[in-house]
This record gives sequence, C-alpha cells and structure tokens, in this order.
Amino acid sequence: MPAREARRERPECVRLTAGTRFVRDTGRSPPRLDQVIFKGVGDGRPYPDHALTLAEWATVAPRQVRLSELITTKRTLDLETLLDEQSTLFGDLFAHVVSWQGVLYLEDGLHRALRSALHGRAVLHARVLDLDDPAAPRGSAGTTRGGTR
Repeated sequence: MPAREARRERPECVRLTAGTRFVRDTGRSPPRLDQVIFKGVGDGRPYPDHALTLAEWATVAPRQVRLSELITTKRTLDLETLLDEQSTLFGDLFAHVVSWQGVLYLEDGLHRALRSALHGRAVLHARVLDLDDPAAPRGSAGTTRGGTR
C-alpha cells in the first residue's frame, strides 16, 4: 500500500493505460485553443437585406480583414468544398463581408476563410460592404445612394 500512496503524491505523473508511458500533468486545466478563428458563429443574416448582385459586389473594393473580427452567417460547411482547390473558380475571388452596427459579418466565403486559417493566415482579403455608411452601394432592388467605395 505505501507504493500506491507514493504514486498519488506525485500528481505530475498519470498512467494512461497499461503499457503506456507516464505523461506529465502540470495540474492545469485540459489543453484548449489559445485563440479562436472567428469572433463568433452565427446562423443567418441579422442585418437588413442589401440586395447586391455579384456584379454590384464587384464594385466594392477589397481590403484585408482579420478572421478574429468576423462573425459567420453559416453554422455548417461542406468539407468537400473546403478541400476542393478549384472551389473559388466560380463566383467572386474575394469573400463578402457586411459591416452593420460596427460588427463584421462573413456573408460569403466561409470555406475561403477557413482555408486561409488552415494555412496559418490571420487575415482574409474581402469586399466589405458598410451598411452604416449612407454612401455605400445598395442593390438594384433598392436605390443606389452615393457612389462606390
């Protein structure tokens, strides 16, 4: 029994299973991610409809956006699309981000953003539409106020 009690006094060593080595336990909580990819994961678009077509999105100049500042508008993704190297051949080369009430929402480009994160990049090139800006372009369903940025 004394040998068993001696093992209990050494919390830095834990036996995983029979035949495995001891691993060091520093007494800290289990490992966790030091950083997250996105600021949040949403489900749907909480901002008003902007009605921009792909051609109208093309008039919005792209810029760099930090992934950690984005809230996604989709909860799920297609792993096959994520791994497909040609998935950006159709559609816009840049992700579409909507800025509303000071929050950045990733409207289109979730797979592109995750691919960027998997390559160790913290930023994404995206077209950012600022709905709080009265001069921002609006879709043909609405009226276009002001010019493009």
